[in-house]
Amino acid sequence: MADVPLRPELAPDWMTGMVAGMAQARSSERMRRTLDSRAPRAGAPDDSAVLMLLTGESPDTAEILLTHRTPAMRSHSGQMAFPGGRIDTTDTGPVDAALREAWEETGLQRELVIPLATLNAVSTAGNQRAVRPVLGYSADPGHPHPASPAETDDVFFAPVSELLEPGNRLTVGVMGFKGPAFTINGYLVWGFTGLLLDVIFDAAGWTQPYDTTVVPLRRALSGSRNDERYF
Repeated sequence: MADVPLRPELAPDWMTGMVAGMAQARSSERMRRTLDSRAPRAGAPDDSAVLMLLTGESPDTAEILLTHRTPAMRSHSGQMAFPGGRIDTTDTGPVDAALREAWEETGLQRELVIPLATLNAVSTAGNQRAVRPVLGYSADPGHPHPASPAETDDVFFAPVSELLEPGNRLTVGVMGFKGPAFTINGYLVWGFTGLLLDVIFDAAGWTQPYDTTVVPLRRALSGSRNDERYF
């Protein structure tokens, strides 16, 4: 059975650059460096998928759906994330899986989402799973919420303009890792999710210069609401 089809032709005008940039992600030197360092092993099947859902009528009003993983979770506890998870045998593919996981975690109805594009699979740092990022758009996404409190305890749309504000951007480092991060609603968005935000914003040509001095992750997390207790 075929996966849920992508419909890039239905992207709003203000997202066409992002969709095209994702399709040609390696045309950007910044994106090439980022993605090449997180490429799964050759031939590895997709293990998981995440949904990067935007809503709004322009870059100035755009928002993107984020979740906060419950601190009691055994893996990635307290981290900010996109809705997503493992691809089940009952899923028709990564797009189907991303839509299903988003519904399970946030109550987002799949019929409200237009899948636009995917990135090449990206590996997670901890377990090297191959994760397929799926870009989607919804003109009216309803009211996503923590539909699975055991997994997520906060769900919200983050204004893209706030994420792009140079004062809300930083680079964090820990145990040999160095990567982009964002602050929003008192949370620190870093790691896999921070990397993907950086990639899609660069694809759209929206990135603004910011201070890239590396901040130790422990220090960056100390004033946040993340509650990532293992650092």
